[in-house]
Amino acid sequence: MSEQNWTVAEAKAKFSEVIESANARGPQTITKNGKLAAVVVSPEEWRQKTERVGTLADFFAASPLRNSGLKIRRARRAPRPIKL
Repeated sequence: MSEQNWTVAEAKAKFSEVIESANARGPQTITKNGKLAAVVVSPEEWRQKTERVGTLADFFAASPLRNSGLKIRRARRAPRPIKL
């Protein structure tokens, strides 16, 4: 897979080709005034990059701080009064 660079003008003129290239050859970068403006990727690649891996509980269970002995100190008194 090879990434191809397009200017905004080229991408506008050949939008279907940009999409076909993203599906066949991988991400297609679009530049504006010489700076990266956008990247077009295939739906498959987008799903892979944005798919959630595991749950929040799994994340906390795998935390390096889990058995570190870190203690959080909390105030034992009642919450402060709030004027409404």
